[in-house]
Amino acid sequence: MPLELLTVPCLSDNYAYLLHDPASGKTALVDAPEAAPIQAALDRHGWHLSDILITHHHDDHVAGLAELRAGARVIGAAPDAQRLPPLDHAARPGETLQVLDEPVEVIDVPGHTIGHVAFHLPQSRMAFTADSLMALGCGRLFEGTPEQMWDSLRRLRDLPGPTLICSGHEYTQSNARFALTVEPDNAALRDRAAEIDRARAEGRPTVPSRLADERATNPFLRADMPELQRAAGLEGHSPAEVFAEIRRRKDRF
Repeated sequence: MPLELLTVPCLSDNYAYLLHDPASGKTALVDAPEAAPIQAALDRHGWHLSDILITHHHDDHVAGLAELRAGARVIGAAPDAQRLPPLDHAARPGETLQVLDEPVEVIDVPGHTIGHVAFHLPQSRMAFTADSLMALGCGRLFEGTPEQMWDSLRRLRDLPGPTLICSGHEYTQSNARFALTVEPDNAALRDRAAEIDRARAEGRPTVPSRLADERATNPFLRADMPELQRAAGLEGHSPAEVFAEIRRRKDRF
């Protein structure tokens, strides 16, 4: 029986994710921006948390944890444990966990922060990427280098195309507007931007997204592609240099 995925809006533009296993009755949470909307979603469905997975230490991803953690196993990255709330399991990048009776791969994705991890559920074809790979974007480089973030994004890009990318914020409409300044002739991007505008006009979230769509439209995943390099006027540069310049442009956008 497949896992149920529920996207929970939090704060002004954050998302948390609830995963529920109907067979076992267990429920996992990925990130805890604030407790009230997450608890309301749990109560509405009659679910109780068995596990909480934390991607990184920023307050808008952990602030609700203390109110939600009773009875749940809290999992976060061992290398960043000193900046995270107390962990019941400190996971090593490259480790495979068992959550909701499924394997969960812990992927090291430094860039936004040094200790950021993503959680990949290959059986359910989901990846919880928070502020690393985002819908049509990537997180700001608060701690890491462009080279680190580019390596992280390539690692995520190598996951299977049908993978559902569950990212941490509703930034997609702005990301689409920026992406069109980089690759204005990308037909797939133009179509996706129009659909995003429709979704937001109707109050619908734009995440999760499919990795295959990100590969085709997300400029931060396309820094090594000749068509993007030509469109951006960056031919002859290394992919890491192209990524760094696109990130600089986004920071000024």
